[in-house]
Amino acid sequence: MARYRPLAAALKRPIRVAVLISGGGTTLANLGAKIRDKKLDAEIGLVIASRPDCGGIARAAEMGLPCEVIQRKSFPSVNEFSAAIFSQCRQTKVDLVICGGFLALLTIPADFLGRVMNIHPSLIPSFSGQGFHGNHVHEAVLKRGCKVSGCTVHFVDDEYDHGPIVLQQTVPVLDDDTAEKLAARVFVTECEALPEAIRMFASGNLEIEGSRVIFASSGC
Repeated sequence: MARYRPLAAALKRPIRVAVLISGGGTTLANLGAKIRDKKLDAEIGLVIASRPDCGGIARAAEMGLPCEVIQRKSFPSVNEFSAAIFSQCRQTKVDLVICGGFLALLTIPADFLGRVMNIHPSLIPSFSGQGFHGNHVHEAVLKRGCKVSGCTVHFVDDEYDHGPIVLQQTVPVLDDDTAEKLAARVFVTECEALPEAIRMFASGNLEIEGSRVIFASSGC
């Protein structure tokens, strides 16, 4: 099976990202804070919202970021919806696309393979896929009686929550947890995991082989 690097060499400048949102934009706000505090050498070139009523649109405006609304229902197919999104990403010349609470299915074009990441609030493959988002995830974790949960950063392919895993972080599930308490604890890990995955990508040392992601610190 072929192994490839989505980024051939380390970037000598801030990595340029687009952030796709469907909700309140908490992931967007976290990335903005990391960049502002100089903990992440990046710039957000574009925000794309899948709904005109996303709370994240106001966050983007507060952060002074350009934001486009591209709705799935405006297109007859996933392919055409995806084409519209990635056309905007190409025009903005982004290096990496981040799905931060983005709930719509995408078809990834060839030039963006290995260049789209998602952050998911569970340890994939558990509690992932269509319908598993927000507190639905944490309620399912508690109902199953899991002792640990966490978050996963993965590359996006043409299925929900399915692509190669970049990194995962865990948290304990406590006896008195509610979905809200567990969500808050998992979000703390998300705030560190996603920026770290972006740094790893920008280093040029990530390699993808099938469903595996390998961090190779030296040459190919």
